Amino acid sequence: MTVAAILNGKGRDVYTETSTRSLSEICASLGGRRIGAIVLCDEPGVIVGIVSERDVVHAIAMEGPDVLAQPVSEYMTKEVAVCTEADSVNGVMARMTEGRFRHMPVVEDGKLIGLVSIGDIVKFRIAQVEREADDLRNYIQAV
Repeated sequence: MTVAAILNGKGRDVYTETSTRSLSEICASLGGRRIGAIVLCDEPGVIVGIVSERDVVHAIAMEGPDVLAQPVSEYMTKEVAVCTEADSVNGVMARMTEGRFRHMPVVEDGKLIGLVSIGDIVKFRIAQVEREADDLRNYIQAV
């Protein structure tokens, strides 16, 4: 199965912010939207970074609460790992596990078209395993 199957189920809307926003504004968006990461795009669809709750906590731990007034561009991850709709779910899951991150933007022709989280992948894989188990039970009962 591919990333496209996840996006087809959950949708392709991605909330983005610009890299000029302050960490405080990013925190308000993360909390207000109940999300774990925000993709940063200074032009529509062009990814310049990503920032997660973990990034914010790390910045505060290292520099104190005054860091919240600083622009997110100072603390965002600039080398963003991305995938495409054609990538396998297992491959994306392995990359996330290896890189120890929980959100991966989905791109097409260099433009942001979606976002998958490790939670999306786990939910998808559980549903897939349950379907396979049901199919096996039905097959055994039919024989």
